[in-house]
Amino acid sequence: MLLQTTTASYRRLVRASAWYDLIVTAGFATPWTYVLVHRFLSSYGGFPPVDPIQTLFANLMGSVVVVWALLRLFRTLPLHGLYDGIARLLFATWQLYALAHGATPLLWAFLAIELTFGAIQLIPWALQAKRIPVAGA
Repeated sequence: MLLQTTTASYRRLVRASAWYDLIVTAGFATPWTYVLVHRFLSSYGGFPPVDPIQTLFANLMGSVVVVWALLRLFRTLPLHGLYDGIARLLFATWQLYALAHGATPLLWAFLAIELTFGAIQLIPWALQAKRIPVAGA
């Protein structure tokens, strides 16, 4: 059985995480805006020069996250918070991997936000799961 968290405050949290994603990743969604974002982030150090493959992957990430953010903004469901929380923990894992392999320390700020949004979206689901008796247990 799929868990459902229904409070209005949880839906606001899901929308807040969507706004954050939209603001932070919209610039990655096109080659033209990515060049500007890359230039800005490079001013803080540690970014390789722009190349077509890097741009392609940045655009892919930006496009997917923008669409996912728009879904959470305009069709907000508690289930989106569960999936977003899982995705954020996965992404935080890859950010830690990048940091362990020499990525710019600027990434620590983004990691903190990912972990925070991930945890606060998953905690209600974990608490609800503890309250549901398991058949046969």
